[in-house]
Amino acid sequence: MKETTMSNLTIDAERLWDSLMETARIGGTPDGGIARLTLSDDDRRVRDWLRAQCDALGLTMTVDEVGNMFATRPGAREGLPAIAMGSHLDTQPTGGKFDGVLGVLAGLEVLRTLDAAGYRTEAPLMLVNWTNEEGSRFSPAMLGSGIWAGVYDRNYGDARADVSGDTFGASLDRIGYRGEAKAGAIRFGAMFELHIEQGPILEAEGIEVGVVQGIQGMRWFELTLTGTAAHTGSTPMHMRRNALLGMARVIEGIDRIAKAHPDAVGTIGFLEISPNSHNVIPGEVRATIDLRHPSDVVLDQMQAQVDELVRNAAEAVGLTHRLEQISRTAPVVFDPECIASVRAGAKAAGYSTRDIISGAGHDAAHAAAVAPTTMIFVPCAGGLSHNPAESTLPGECAAGAQVLLEAVLDYDRRMSESRREAAA
Repeated sequence: MKETTMSNLTIDAERLWDSLMETARIGGTPDGGIARLTLSDDDRRVRDWLRAQCDALGLTMTVDEVGNMFATRPGAREGLPAIAMGSHLDTQPTGGKFDGVLGVLAGLEVLRTLDAAGYRTEAPLMLVNWTNEEGSRFSPAMLGSGIWAGVYDRNYGDARADVSGDTFGASLDRIGYRGEAKAGAIRFGAMFELHIEQGPILEAEGIEVGVVQGIQGMRWFELTLTGTAAHTGSTPMHMRRNALLGMARVIEGIDRIAKAHPDAVGTIGFLEISPNSHNVIPGEVRATIDLRHPSDVVLDQMQAQVDELVRNAAEAVGLTHRLEQISRTAPVVFDPECIASVRAGAKAAGYSTRDIISGAGHDAAHAAAVAPTTMIFVPCAGGLSHNPAESTLPGECAAGAQVLLEAVLDYDRRMSESRREAAA
């Protein structure tokens, strides 16, 4: 194949947008969103679509035993590990057109652009579609990449059940995407994941590309406060043990704790009130607490403050309490060389950048434990995601894909030069 310089390679923005709109019809909803749940018939249809596009480019498609899809384009030099691009095609029940999908289709567009130009990279390139990133049908999220990375085993994954009792394993077999490759057998040398920010920072600051430094750590807790359910009309205020009053104090306190730590967020997004009757004092309230920060040290401090907050709130209202940690994810720091290639790619493409930490979890977190990894962010309107109104402009999608192309080419060049120097 002929050689082409980076500056001569430009992704086809219209083709990328057309692909986004075409796949949006698979599982599309009347309100303009997508409900394409993992291992559903619509998931099978979009996987079939992706396979057909990869076949048209002559890529070698391998599917592993949990449905992760890996399409490989050979490189010019033997023995080099592949450089991967990708994300996920599953959505939330109220999903939008760009979350996850942009990363897969931009990777496809990079491969289409290289194919049209007749350009072959030194290392192989790989397009990845991870299974069950969202976790909206089968918990936990990022299950396919987690099994691939060895965080979970296949038996654990197969046994995960949705609300109707259907299991991950049975659903995978039903749609015909149980591959023969063992989870983790397909490896790559680096990975770049393009994604919408899912937050408001880039749009608010007028920045075109986010150079992602890592993913913040996350800790989830389940809190139960127990008082006494009693009649609202006949129980004096000073004799009440109102569990909801205690939870109100906790909710306000979580907000205060998060604001006291720069870059931290803290949320109570789920409440279950019992007996939940208009004339009964709440006797028990359950809640989930979500704490996130890029530093485990800060998360330790926040957790200690939450322990004290819950204790004090319960004592003040005469309640008993149970606080249980149900999930803990360590902060992820992305690879400096991959980050450098994203910076170089954005500079080559002429886009403004800012460093940013991902507030949401991504498959890149599991990939980073196995291979050098980073992410590229583009804005989304109002920071809105997991919503049918999720919106990223055609030019913003194209900008992300162009930076992805440039970053992969830069990494390929630097990796190849490093290998040559080491062999000399």
